[in-house]
Amino acid sequence: MSKYKNGTILEDIKKKPIIMTVKRKIIPMEDFFRNVEITDYQISPNGKYFSYLAPWEKRLNIYIQSVTGGEPRRLTSETERSIEGYCWANDNTIVFLKDKGGDENYQMFGIDTATCEIKEYCAVDNVRAMILDTLDNDEDNIIIATNENNPQVFDPYRLNVKTGERTLLYENPGNIQDWGFDHDGKLRVGYAIEDGVNTVILYRDNEEEDFREVLKTNFREELSFAEFTPDNKLVYALTNIGRDKTALVLMNPNTCEEIEVLYENPTYDIDNVSYSNKRKKLTAVSCVGHKGRIRHFFDKDTENMFHNIEKHLPGFNVGITCSNKNEDKMIVIAYNDRNSGKYYFYDVAEDNIKQIGELKPWLKEDEMASMIPIRYEARDGLSIEGYLTLPTGYDIDTAKGLSLVVNPHGGPWHRDIWGFNSEVQFLANRGYAVLQMNFRGSTGYGRSFKEKSYKQWGRAMQDDITDGVNYLIDKGIVNKDKIAIYGASYGGYATLSGITKTPDLYACAIDYVGVSNLFTFMKTIPPYWEPLLEMMYEMVGDPEKDKEIMKECSPVYNVDKIKTPLFIAQGANDPRVNKAESDQMVEALRENGVNVDYMVKYDEGHGFHNEENRFDFYRAMERFLEKYI
Repeated sequence: MSKYKNGTILEDIKKKPIIMTVKRKIIPMEDFFRNVEITDYQISPNGKYFSYLAPWEKRLNIYIQSVTGGEPRRLTSETERSIEGYCWANDNTIVFLKDKGGDENYQMFGIDTATCEIKEYCAVDNVRAMILDTLDNDEDNIIIATNENNPQVFDPYRLNVKTGERTLLYENPGNIQDWGFDHDGKLRVGYAIEDGVNTVILYRDNEEEDFREVLKTNFREELSFAEFTPDNKLVYALTNIGRDKTALVLMNPNTCEEIEVLYENPTYDIDNVSYSNKRKKLTAVSCVGHKGRIRHFFDKDTENMFHNIEKHLPGFNVGITCSNKNEDKMIVIAYNDRNSGKYYFYDVAEDNIKQIGELKPWLKEDEMASMIPIRYEARDGLSIEGYLTLPTGYDIDTAKGLSLVVNPHGGPWHRDIWGFNSEVQFLANRGYAVLQMNFRGSTGYGRSFKEKSYKQWGRAMQDDITDGVNYLIDKGIVNKDKIAIYGASYGGYATLSGITKTPDLYACAIDYVGVSNLFTFMKTIPPYWEPLLEMMYEMVGDPEKDKEIMKECSPVYNVDKIKTPLFIAQGANDPRVNKAESDQMVEALRENGVNVDYMVKYDEGHGFHNEENRFDFYRAMERFLEKYI
């Protein structure tokens, strides 16, 4: 049995040679998982500077560069953890976030772009800070939230980025989960949880008034105010109340009465609303389709702009990541299933576009594999959308008897999308077919599809995964004796569930920060999830009322069924899936004599962010899969 010491794989596995049965150019593992060359391009409000994240000392740091050219300047010098995120607060100040060892308690800082002077805005251990609104019309202030007063909830503050002074906007009574602001930066909306399962919309016409309840619904019914109308009186709202798919409606916020349905897609939930602050008008909405975004335009100028960009970049899906305040200079990202993404600077008036960066230029598009959108039926007739990636040199008609890696996504209330995926490309390059599927509960497919997942962890949700595997077996695309399952977070749970529920289906399995025990998982969630606990009981299971089901669907109680070789990886500081989830699984398996390799990284949380840790994990994955399939 191979063992790991302090997260480092021992030499007996390192020295094992890789044997390939399919001839293709083998790309070094490091090329897939090393830090990107450049990412997260943004533009200053005045349009004079680009900013971006790029590696320095193996960590992503903030750089800026004049849009007219010249040498870039590095603003930050982080060596422990990469910058998690950042934004421009004004033309001279960038606000950024970072955590410690993956604990997700993000600390907030500001940096002067001229002097590199750093201010601490919220840098307190075990406190999480977040940016709520950058206030486009206010150069001095932004809106942030922290849970320093109560670990379970967040209070909103107006932060003066020049002085660091914070002003409390409203003291959270303990039940408000999110906040909404109008175009003047006034706090007008609160989204509260009552009894753990009811969602309450709180509203006020101005900051001098008290909040009042304007709507109470069960959490299954969703409503959010995406944008206020230009006069700050009505709202553009996303809602599934009275319908299956989330639609965009014009709504009176005082009563939550729908005035007009503005757009509804028959297949997918609307999840993005675009609004022009300069022109003060709604411009577009979009949803994620089976192969890229589906957009609906309300503004002819915006529609023409997108069409012009698409003409410049044929063969790519495009998106606008940000613009300057004048909205005449844009940062555009273009990607497809074989290119991780290129950044472009687009001059709207001139209709001129130029490339300014690429995430992974060392990976050549013609050496990557295509991601094929597929559909199959689950055993109860539910239609499941998914993606099949075949090694280069194969297509859907010629692929026969391939080794397969099944890769269920995390969440589980999340989804897989069509596009470049480093893990998938790495596995395809090693000769494996890869199956991803949006099993029931995956987001974007409507309320009914999501609700079919409630209390179905390890049950119908797992059947959807199994049915996808059998679909490929029946078509002869894969070898039924050479199938692995690998997933992270909920995908890790699905991995463990797969080898307990269908132990003969998989030749090996890899669990990455996955849940093993539904009871202990509920007890070790982050404090800011605790107000949602009753909701989680309805979605996952109640430890008292659903005790037998939860025990039946907790892999740790079913280790006697496992005979599949297993590799588990875990971050010691994981706030979402506690290390105990993996520890108890490893202990139970080893007591049963099952071959299990265990990698722990003591400077990581929910997934490995540091480059050297990613290399260790994927190196171990490569050897493990080569050994068993």
